[in-house]
Amino acid sequence: CWLRDASMSIDTLLFMKQRTAAERFIGFVKKILKSSRDEPIQIMYGIRGEQTLTEETLDHLSGYENSRPVRIGNAAYHQVQNDSIGYLMDVIYKYYLYFPGTLDEVEEIWEIIKNMVRSVKAAWHKPDRSIWEFRTREMHFVFSKVMSWVAFDRASLIAELLHKESYARKWRDEAESIRTEVYEKGWNEELQCFTQAYGNRDYDSSLLLMQFYDFIAPDDERYVKTVKAIKENLYHEGLMYRYKAEDDFGVPTSSFTICTFWLIEALFMIGEREEAREIFEKMISYSNHVGLYSEDLDFRTKRQLGNFPQAYSHLALINTAVLFSEEKELSKFIRP
Repeated sequence: CWLRDASMSIDTLLFMKQRTAAERFIGFVKKILKSSRDEPIQIMYGIRGEQTLTEETLDHLSGYENSRPVRIGNAAYHQVQNDSIGYLMDVIYKYYLYFPGTLDEVEEIWEIIKNMVRSVKAAWHKPDRSIWEFRTREMHFVFSKVMSWVAFDRASLIAELLHKESYARKWRDEAESIRTEVYEKGWNEELQCFTQAYGNRDYDSSLLLMQFYDFIAPDDERYVKTVKAIKENLYHEGLMYRYKAEDDFGVPTSSFTICTFWLIEALFMIGEREEAREIFEKMISYSNHVGLYSEDLDFRTKRQLGNFPQAYSHLALINTAVLFSEEKELSKFIRP
């Protein structure tokens, strides 16, 4: 269970008021984080709470269409990805905002929240592997800083709800210091946009999410310029690259499906709604015969590649589809 992927999925389900799945996930989180209270919070755990997920290569298997190597486990489990806790803190905040808990439940989650904040405080100013889990590269990734801000911001909101004003004030100040640093070091004056990492010139689709998590207003000139720069440089044949910089596997050659949905939402939020709708309608046509998506799409043929079906792709599809609904309060009409 990737904490990031699971939290993003539950966030979408929470918007649709699907309480049962969210409740089970929060229970899972409580269990694993209580049992490992004195240990660093990992980016992923086994579905039974396992902490060691050793990666192995199965050389006797050829893989789908000879796509070796075939692996089990995941070597990324011990990576430092400083964005991870932000998604979880965001979904915990929303869960208890929608479904208030008992005093005992709240006290239990409060201890976990304090531990999560300690982890973020110790790590946010350090380089990491980012949302894209680079295996051989650590940098000060801008989006990791953004999600560290989210962790402190949502923790402060939770503290306010619980009338713990000293914590709320302290965590708000920490969040603001992160935002100030991102504005200073993440912005490239020459390119006129936020870039993938401090001091570099690479474009990164994850930065389209800055407004989604309320780090920056969608009408802020810096965000508008960033969206346009990312589209100009990463949009190709109706689809989006995650980034074009060389990674552990070379220069990316396929589109990462969720990134095109991120672009659609970003364009919608900055007022380019007709263009957003056009791209969305094209994306709908790229699904398979039962409306599902894989992790990647081939730019030229639109063939589905990678993990299938991919949770990322479908949560983004739902989030984007809601934007174009005539009734923006769709969730009011759906029974939990």
